[in-house]
Amino acid sequence: MVPIGVLVSGRGSNLESILDAVDGKYITKGRVSVVVSNKPSVGALEIAKKHDVPTVVLDDKGLPKVDPEYDRKTIATLEAHRVTPKDGLIALAGYFRILSPQFVDHYHNRIMNVHPALLPAFPGLEAQKRALEHGVKVSGATVHFVAKEVDTGPIILQAHVPVRDDDTVETLSERILRQEHRLYPEAIRLFTEDQLKIEGRRVVLKT
Repeated sequence: MVPIGVLVSGRGSNLESILDAVDGKYITKGRVSVVVSNKPSVGALEIAKKHDVPTVVLDDKGLPKVDPEYDRKTIATLEAHRVTPKDGLIALAGYFRILSPQFVDHYHNRIMNVHPALLPAFPGLEAQKRALEHGVKVSGATVHFVAKEVDTGPIILQAHVPVRDDDTVETLSERILRQEHRLYPEAIRLFTEDQLKIEGRRVVLKT
């Protein structure tokens, strides 16, 4: 059973999709051991409590977005809940911090993130807004392993979402989010069942 630590900062809709997949036995070889938030009183903490998952708040108020000392505390919290570099998996679910290189190295190829664009297009913030401004006809969602540079890690799964002429940031974001909720549990299931293999920059399914 793979212990999963989920790092959150907000409402927790992707967290809920993961927990629903575990509770519904879609993910059978992994379980969420802890949810760690850098913000107190966010919706994700209530979702975790509803699913009887332990929560920890490590308030980062006043700290820089990248802080190795803060990350050391986060690692200690994860490992206290058995999310280790040997056996665990970390899922970033609306986590509004940038992981330090030390954190990424510590959990090498054991950190996942979901991004609301078809990477490598539109990395970083406001991906949906920039996609609309660029006039793209197709956007989507990407689940990827986390690398030291933001949104550059090996891509695990993607789903495309057509961009409509009358789309706003809100309507496009809503449709992309539905794909995020589908893709993220699937990527986690594949990882926990040892079905993923990284070959250079490519992630392939084991045969």
